[in-house]
Amino acid sequence: MLCVAIALVAALAVGAILANDGGEGEPIKELMLDAVLHESNKVAFFGMEVNPGLISAYAVTGILLVAAALLRVFAVPRFRLVPGKLQLVLETAVGMFDNLAKSNSPHRNRFLGAYVFGAGAYIFVSTIFELSGAQAITTAGHSIALPAPLSDINGAIAMGCLSYLAILSGGIFSNGLRGVGRTLKEFSLPISMSFRLFGAMLSGLLVTELVYAYLQLSFALPVFVAVVFTLLHAVIQTYVLTMLTALFYGEVSEPSEKHAKKSAKPIAQKG
Repeated sequence: MLCVAIALVAALAVGAILANDGGEGEPIKELMLDAVLHESNKVAFFGMEVNPGLISAYAVTGILLVAAALLRVFAVPRFRLVPGKLQLVLETAVGMFDNLAKSNSPHRNRFLGAYVFGAGAYIFVSTIFELSGAQAITTAGHSIALPAPLSDINGAIAMGCLSYLAILSGGIFSNGLRGVGRTLKEFSLPISMSFRLFGAMLSGLLVTELVYAYLQLSFALPVFVAVVFTLLHAVIQTYVLTMLTALFYGEVSEPSEKHAKKSAKPIAQKG
């Protein structure tokens, strides 16, 4: 079955390459440039012109906050020793990120577990948000679908810098100024994390735009491509960023030899 699906996609792709562009729509170069820079399709927000990714970010944040409040009020008090379907899903997700934190940072992992869970939930939900097809009206009067928040370079940089600050906090609480020095050694980390996330999110959008550019493929294949790329990016990028954050957090929060000896002396004296 998988071979048949791959062969079908390959055949359609070859057909698109050999076929002529059947429409007179916006050139694909302009579509791709606007997908990166968002210079054409601006959205009005309290009298300001902003990127549509900002509206998506606010929407995803609101969805997560409302969902968390509803789960805490209505679902959590009903949890039982024998879990139901919803309880099982939540416990599996929390346990996965908690194990990720404990395995990579055995010394300080309570905050790390909470952070990677929050960051992972935001990346996953914000990535699949574009599948909702939520619309916005641009300042030029056109209707556009709201993109994934992290496909905007500003959103990706914010997530990368926030993760770097979380790593820095682990170093400070564990080793003080020495921890700051350990973290600052990786000065390129926020840049690499930001652009890795931005590139991965943007690639799915650009591939979909390329497929939509061909009239011969604009009926069914874009749906398949958009869903597959979006789900893959949601899972992969959630895992990649949370894993990198946990790894570097564990490195900088590891107690130094002097600190470990000082904390071991009282224990030896008690014994």
